Amino acid sequence: MRLILLSLLLLLAGIAHAAPIENKWRLQFSGNAESSGELVLAFTPKDGARTEVRVEVEHRTSENGVARRVRDVLREAIGEDYRVEVDDGEDVLVKRRWGRPRFNVTLVSNSVEGVRLNLDQE
Repeated sequence: MRLILLSLLLLLAGIAHAAPIENKWRLQFSGNAESSGELVLAFTPKDGARTEVRVEVEHRTSENGVARRVRDVLREAIGEDYRVEVDDGEDVLVKRRWGRPRFNVTLVSNSVEGVRLNLDQE
C-alpha cells in the first residue's frame, strides 16, 4: 500500500512541476556578455520531440545583440512552424503559427557571464 501511495505522490509531483505548454513565449535578455559562452535552450512542442538549441555568444555582445543571435539560431532550429522575432530590442518572441502545436521553451544552461534570461508565458 505504501508503495502505491508513494508512486501516486511522485506522479502528482511530476504533473505539478511539468513545464507549461503555451502558444507564445517571451525571452527577455538583460546584461551584456562579460565573457564568451553558450546559451542552451530546449524547445519542446506538445507531444513532440525536444530540440536543444545551442547559441554561441561572444564576449562584449550587448543584450540586443544576444537577442538577435538567439532569434537567428532559433529560427533555423525550429523551422517555419513558429515565428521568431525580436521585440523591444532585447526580447525574443516565439509564437506558434495557426494550426501548429503549442510548445515550451526552457533554459538548459547559460555559461555567458553577465547575460540573464527571463522566460515569460504570454
